[in-house]
Amino acid sequence: MDPIFGDITSRAKFFGNTDPYSIIEKYGSPLYVYNESILRQRCRDLKNLVDYPRFQISYSAKANSNIALLQIIREEGLRADAMSAGEIHVQLAAGFKPEEIFFVPNNVAEEELRFALDRGILVSADSLSQLAAIGRIAPGSRVALRFNPGVGAGHHRNVVTAGKNTKFGVEPHAVSAVKEILQDFRLKLVGINQHIGSLFMEPDPYLAGAKALLEIAGQFDDLEFIDLGGGFGVPYRKLKGQERIDLKKLGRGLSRALGEFAREYGREIAFHIEPGRYVAAECGVLLGTVYALKESWGKRYAGTDLGFNTLMRPVLYGSHHDIEVFRRDQRPSERKEEVTVVGNICETGDILAAGRELPALCEGDILCVLDAGAYGFAMTSNYNCRLRPAEVLIREDGRDVLIRRRDSLEDLTKNCLPLPNP
Repeated sequence: MDPIFGDITSRAKFFGNTDPYSIIEKYGSPLYVYNESILRQRCRDLKNLVDYPRFQISYSAKANSNIALLQIIREEGLRADAMSAGEIHVQLAAGFKPEEIFFVPNNVAEEELRFALDRGILVSADSLSQLAAIGRIAPGSRVALRFNPGVGAGHHRNVVTAGKNTKFGVEPHAVSAVKEILQDFRLKLVGINQHIGSLFMEPDPYLAGAKALLEIAGQFDDLEFIDLGGGFGVPYRKLKGQERIDLKKLGRGLSRALGEFAREYGREIAFHIEPGRYVAAECGVLLGTVYALKESWGKRYAGTDLGFNTLMRPVLYGSHHDIEVFRRDQRPSERKEEVTVVGNICETGDILAAGRELPALCEGDILCVLDAGAYGFAMTSNYNCRLRPAEVLIREDGRDVLIRRRDSLEDLTKNCLPLPNP
């Protein structure tokens, strides 16, 4: 294998007892593949993040909600955050108990709030109006509330989820209004939470957001927990040597801030975090096949089955994913070329990687898109009536097992109803 292209998965023994050629032949292309050992290790990375006895990690399942992966994550001792009734349904199916799920929706109907409350799941309100809605549905119940501390961070404006230009959370100056609603409906505020954004690689923004939320928390006397959110990044440019987020530095800063707050607060309180990307991204890759090569107006294009229906992030956020090449003839390529990797969707913007230097490609080569485990399959679609990929898990003993079947043509029509006969 070329020492640059294919090196990451090879060193990690990512494919266990199989290889990209065999696994594509067995399950088809495109294909999501996950590595159980890497997933478990990322869960364990975070367990000792802070030196504080009542510290809980909740996996943000919007990153990847495959039931098999959720089962592994629960085995590692993590709880779960849910954004919708659908995520609650999937998490319960994966074995999470209601008390292990934290429902953190925004702008949902009362029916969805009831869905969670009827199952004994704690709900966090995202606004004063939704806090009042919970009060009307379940007066006297336990609730949580999401605040926007005014500190935001993220790799793209669409994923900065706090600050002055975002829809999320309640502003700090609304504490008095919050207390009025709590009193009106006899609600017990047991926790507050935030999420400042996604994919930050430096600890400072997270620490700033945490300290801002702790200032808000000090205005409530009987909190049981404070949820600081997630957003920890992973190095998407591994082939260029990008370094990992310094969890030790982050942990030291959090330990100091949380310890000081707990001493001043004067009662026992738990602290939660809710990582998604950090847990799931690196355990997953997306395999696809090169089906066409062309020169057009001075550009070299590689046409693949990796349309943005299979991986939305590059189109939606301009995100970079490293790509490994597994050549059809399984021989290293001495020649590199600049190529734009495109998919099979009928839009000009269907670009996986623009102007990327890769080994000279041939039809039939397999491309391996790294770090696709988070916001990969979760954002797939049937656009152009394309079939969503299968998902396969490489177990710790090296076996490959199917954990989601590929869509069938029948899946495209099974929920559609034809017009009745006249």
